[in-house]
Amino acid sequence: MSISDWVRPEIRAMAGYQPGEQPAPGQRVIKLNTNENPYPAPAVVLDAIREAAAGEVLRRYPAPDARPVREAAARAYGLDPDQVVVGNGSDDLLTMLLRTFVGPGGNVVAPAPTYSLYETLTGIQGGTYREVPWGVGGSLLIRAIADAEPNLVFITRPNAPFGFACGLEQVAALCRAVDAPVVLDEAYADFASDNGINLLADHPNLIVTRSFSKGFSLAGLRLGLGFAHPEVAAELHKVRDSYNVDALAQAAATAALDNLDAYRPNLDAVVAERARMTQALRERGFRVAESQANFLFARVPDGDGRPWYEALKERGILIRYFPDEELADGLRISVGTPEENEALLGALDGVAGRGS
Repeated sequence: MSISDWVRPEIRAMAGYQPGEQPAPGQRVIKLNTNENPYPAPAVVLDAIREAAAGEVLRRYPAPDARPVREAAARAYGLDPDQVVVGNGSDDLLTMLLRTFVGPGGNVVAPAPTYSLYETLTGIQGGTYREVPWGVGGSLLIRAIADAEPNLVFITRPNAPFGFACGLEQVAALCRAVDAPVVLDEAYADFASDNGINLLADHPNLIVTRSFSKGFSLAGLRLGLGFAHPEVAAELHKVRDSYNVDALAQAAATAALDNLDAYRPNLDAVVAERARMTQALRERGFRVAESQANFLFARVPDGDGRPWYEALKERGILIRYFPDEELADGLRISVGTPEENEALLGALDGVAGRGS
């Protein structure tokens, strides 16, 4: 008997999720491949982390249900703490959702292209992952989603990897059309012009997830928020790992949520650079979709993204390339600082033969 014989068939058959490339320790690169915020968290958040680390919190277990974070989130977004679940990153919340709503053979449905972790997590549960295409202009094909008989639906808004945001009225219509939870994955909502939190009051099957890795500049601490009807939140707490959010992360999250205005300059800077880079890339012959996130999807002039990705990597610049047929002619580029973005543009000019 081999080791593989001990493994569940679903796990043997699946491929694990492949995150963006991380540089080796000490390697100096311009990192525009995993959509981190290019600016540090505000001083009030960093001070909260240092203060927590200097006290006794590291030798004691943290609040098991992250109650201080839930209360801060409720204050920040006009909700009740019982509507909030906190995760070790928003990916932890996605795992909770699959554990709660999807058993073997259950259907998970998502408009695609989208975040590939949904398929991985569905496979772990022994569920069936079904994709429907996006409609014209990034609209939702509501009837196609409903006809797939979902046990759970994922909608990324703004979308990854393209960055567009489907209409909130369509999200509401989808919630009415399906007899299943609808997850609005808003990992990039801090950079968008609107969000779906206000839909929660009228749609008890809606669940909104958020990340601290993008707008909040805290990817290294792993924090996520889920907003839901209190009865749904209570069920999610049943499958949450005990003490799933550490004490330093809880201190940082509470400070961040209580000081949202301190993030405004960073967010505005990213949005401004997003607009500038969209125009600069278009002037160089790239086809760039309008984005509501902190990244751009740029289709390359010659239709093959891989050589551009490899040439940029040789120049010390990491961006994201997806070999999937629908995405292989493009590059996903995180919005960096003005200096990082200028370096990228210079490197692209060099690859195209327009510069050194």
